[in-house]
Amino acid sequence: MTGWKYNAGVTLIELLVSLMVMTLLFAGLNSIVTGLLGSSEYVAERTALTREAEFAMARMVRTVSHSRMLLLPLEDKPLSDWPEHIREQTVPPSPPIGSSTNATAVLAVTLPTFSDLDFDGFPDADNDRDGRVDEDVPADRNFDFASGIFGIDDGGDGAIDEGTSSPNDDDEFFSQQDEDPENGIDDDNDGNTDEDPSSDVNGDGCPGRCGVDDDGDGQIDEGSNSDDDEDGQSDEDWYDPLVYYLQAGQLRERTPVPWDESGVGGISGRDFVDAVLADNVTRLRFERLPGSAGQPQLVDITLELTTPAAGTVSLNTRVRVGGAL
Repeated sequence: MTGWKYNAGVTLIELLVSLMVMTLLFAGLNSIVTGLLGSSEYVAERTALTREAEFAMARMVRTVSHSRMLLLPLEDKPLSDWPEHIREQTVPPSPPIGSSTNATAVLAVTLPTFSDLDFDGFPDADNDRDGRVDEDVPADRNFDFASGIFGIDDGGDGAIDEGTSSPNDDDEFFSQQDEDPENGIDDDNDGNTDEDPSSDVNGDGCPGRCGVDDDGDGQIDEGSNSDDDEDGQSDEDWYDPLVYYLQAGQLRERTPVPWDESGVGGISGRDFVDAVLADNVTRLRFERLPGSAGQPQLVDITLELTTPAAGTVSLNTRVRVGGAL
């Protein structure tokens, strides 16, 4: 007797169910793979943005900690209705405070002595190459032929180099000149100390300090009262401001150089190079804080960078002016 031979087949319904299950599996796998790729791209973007922010912050901290003097922000002035000691700027721009017409973030310090861009063995801040720094400052203490720091809103009122006919107005405040010598006193009662000296920096009417042999040559008070170091020259060693500021979403660093970068002949406070430290900056904030009991000045720095792919990276730190010296 011949037996029946049975061949098992796949019905249409089973085939459709199988295809549906496979489709769901592939969709799930695709979603997982896409998510992993997207996560990897996010991590890479976030890491790059964080590194950029950390580099910029480290650069500012190193500069401030090796500088001898904080130039900007200024201390608050009783006669103004905006805070000079806080300089904050955002992208998109936030409205200015009080009578100020534009909110700008600016940090300026005197050039650290580690800068020697021409490799001559002298700090670039030692303009007269005598082994001392900033010891004979002119009435225009930055030697840039502009009130305050050339091209910078010193006072936080939104105006730049106002009173340009008065380059001796070092703090850009009401066009006063040389009203606050470096003597540790707030001579003009504006809340700031020693911020607008004359060519006789300490204002004592003598070369150097009255009754003192400043240059160690055995003579006292020889020469002109504008010769602050009694070396026979006057006003030959100015402040060299190193400036950090925000422009078009870029954190920029402006560094003085010891050569004729401006092309106007000779070396002055208008000779500097400008470099971008970070892009995509959405917030930059500098705050001048008082040092405690005889301690140097403190600066609080906030930096935020934002991109669509990585979101926002926010850093904040506090650094002591000259803390590394």
